[in-house]
Amino acid sequence: MPYTSQAALIDRFGDEELLQLADRDGDGIIDTAVVDQAIADADAEIDGYLGAAGHVVPLDPVPTVIAALSADITRYRLYDDLPPDAVRTRYEDARRMLEAIAAGRVSLGANDVTGSAGSPDFAAPERVFSGATLEDF
Repeated sequence: MPYTSQAALIDRFGDEELLQLADRDGDGIIDTAVVDQAIADADAEIDGYLGAAGHVVPLDPVPTVIAALSADITRYRLYDDLPPDAVRTRYEDARRMLEAIAAGRVSLGANDVTGSAGSPDFAAPERVFSGATLEDF
């Protein structure tokens, strides 16, 4: 499940900006594949930070802060070359926030789960042989 969506990007940044960034064939329509690839790249960056810190990724449900960070990173990725200073600043702020989350200085709230997905759970019966039961042997 992606951390943001094309609709969320339009809500945050406007359809005009997204059209300018993602209409690669010049037909006046946002190229969904371009947006989806930028979202996937942003989400992979987020998962890289959080996964290395022991968070179970991908996050589900998506915390609000992660959705916002994904939108800023996606927007930056869509600019390809020479993003405006405000876009670059928001991207750098997003990276710093990810570093803080990964370092444990900022919590994801109820979604702040660390661990290893698929870790085995061990169960065993009580010990039959111990130092006390084998004392006479």
